[in-house]
Amino acid sequence: MKRDLANRYYCIHMKKLVLKKAEVSSTGRVYRIPYEQVLNAAQLSAVMHTHGPALVLAGAGTGKTRTLTYRVARLVEDGVDPSSILLLTFTRKASAEMLRRASSLLDGRCERVGGGTFHSFAFSVLRRFGLPSADVPSPHGDEHRPTTVIDQSDAQDVMNLVRGRFDVAKLKKRFPQKSTLHDMYSKSVNTGTPLADVILQHYSQFVDETEKIGEVIRAYNDYKRANGLFDYDDLLLYLLAMTKHEEIGPVLRGQYQFVMVDEYQDTNKLQHNIIMGLSGSRGNVMVVGDDAQSIYSFRGADVKNIHSVPEAFENCKVIRLEQNYRSTQPVLDVCNSVIREAPNMFEKELFINIKRATAIAVRNATDP
Repeated sequence: MKRDLANRYYCIHMKKLVLKKAEVSSTGRVYRIPYEQVLNAAQLSAVMHTHGPALVLAGAGTGKTRTLTYRVARLVEDGVDPSSILLLTFTRKASAEMLRRASSLLDGRCERVGGGTFHSFAFSVLRRFGLPSADVPSPHGDEHRPTTVIDQSDAQDVMNLVRGRFDVAKLKKRFPQKSTLHDMYSKSVNTGTPLADVILQHYSQFVDETEKIGEVIRAYNDYKRANGLFDYDDLLLYLLAMTKHEEIGPVLRGQYQFVMVDEYQDTNKLQHNIIMGLSGSRGNVMVVGDDAQSIYSFRGADVKNIHSVPEAFENCKVIRLEQNYRSTQPVLDVCNSVIREAPNMFEKELFINIKRATAIAVRNATDP
């Protein structure tokens, strides 16, 4: 009786296991994921790319996220150590979602892939190797060891505190507020542009106060050093210094054998230099982006970064994702014609396999 009850309980609660049939690729490699069946030719080319630099030009609606997700899964399925893969995105949510999808495609090994934003990755590296010491130079030129990372709001408050020490209210001309001062400093750091040039190009109304602004910003950096503070721009400066360090640099490049960067058209000069430092000109780096979707120049993003990739990385393979999954061909034809006229753009021709679509109607309108 007891044995019968035990057997019935086992049968009811027994987990159902489903064995997936392995897929044999055209190369003869056996994969659990049927890459050739679920990806188009261009996506498959990007996913199967392993060694050497690659630029993936991903037009709007062409499955960029899908391609990155499947490439992570494919590298892991091919035996690459997940901890040697680094996926950099512009939001932690985007990175987490890609790794979650990769894990659901393959297994939990994908959760061990390094992922996050430039700033979160910089912070993890600095926690691992420590903050500046005698052999890791500070970007501010001293040997102090910052202990507290402050966000943008706190950084602006510090800037305001320092600004108040200069009696700017007595000046005859208007002086920039804390947020503007912080923006000036941040733009200078992230674009590698001298502060005076930043003021001249973007804040010409304050050009007469350039010298005083420089004094305030130097005092801001002095205050951070004296109080062990570390802002977001410092994170990137220190990460770049780490990639150039004669001992730490090789360790980082040795660990992160496969680097992937999303939305490369929105990187700034400092971030581009960090990727160069992490991977070297011959490294296994894949950058994904679309020069036609560069919209953050006001934050210091430089579309020249993505344009320079084929020259910056030796023997760089260029892969174009042009098959669209969101729109209709008449809309894409208009987009293609507009982009075709833009100067200094990569050639792309978006298309969709679904041919049925209503032609675009053009209407002129005037204000009443």
